[in-house]
Amino acid sequence: MYVLCVDVLGKGKGLVAIENISRGTRILSQEPIITVPRNEDSEQLRISTYQQVGALGEHQRRAFLSMHSIHAYRNAAEQYHGINRWNSNIKRHTVHALRDIREGEEITIYYLGVHKNRKARKEALQANFGFQCSCGLCSLPLEQSQESDRRLDEIYRSDNLIGRGGLIEIRRSPLRFLRNVNEQVRLYNEQRPDDAGLPRAFLDAAQIAIANGDLARRRIFAERAISGWHMANGGDSMEVIEHRILARDPSKYQLYGISMKWRTQDSWQISRTARSSLVLNSHSQARLQHV
Repeated sequence: MYVLCVDVLGKGKGLVAIENISRGTRILSQEPIITVPRNEDSEQLRISTYQQVGALGEHQRRAFLSMHSIHAYRNAAEQYHGINRWNSNIKRHTVHALRDIREGEEITIYYLGVHKNRKARKEALQANFGFQCSCGLCSLPLEQSQESDRRLDEIYRSDNLIGRGGLIEIRRSPLRFLRNVNEQVRLYNEQRPDDAGLPRAFLDAAQIAIANGDLARRRIFAERAISGWHMANGGDSMEVIEHRILARDPSKYQLYGISMKWRTQDSWQISRTARSSLVLNSHSQARLQHV
């Protein structure tokens, strides 16, 4: 037990660390109250949701509907959908420490995408959740907040460039594509070391390397992505399991064999100097495959 539910000044109920928590620790692991299959049509979703909520006991249903993590909703089914940190492999909701947490600190989570600047975050949180956030990022002094927003806006711009490029850009201009990823990684590291967005960037770099036959660096980039997901989601998460398999066998990547212009052997005999000079990161395999 790492946390305790207490009254947090000005915020209502919150979770506070009752001991020092190391980065990567799984703080919470809970079974869901209701589950909703992906790709359900609206009628199936409505029926499934009503059945599951209706089956809850009165106390549990009231407690569930009183949670402040329930989105503003457009229909009755959406009323029951909360914030998701879902581990589809173990079928549990999990929360992990993205940095070392001191005893007495409040445990907070991302409600939104990691790329939103402060103005966008505050507007979305107020509209969807009804509160003004006072986390460390949202409470930065004005000058630091503006600098953070600049980085986040640049990450978002770079993210869109990488996403739009897809397979065509990987074939046509792999070095330019790789430079975009490198810039994204630099910005993430300036924003915060071990940022939650870094594994996706490392995966992009791995796929670019695979597409051009650089299997040695492919392995390094893939392992860095896996390490980041392991810290943020746990070693039993699907991101870690699936990409660990792909890291061992690059032929399973859709991009494998497109080009061999950067061909290297898949070997661990890369010098420590060469390894330490590899700064790059990666993005979402699914996005690059389907653009």
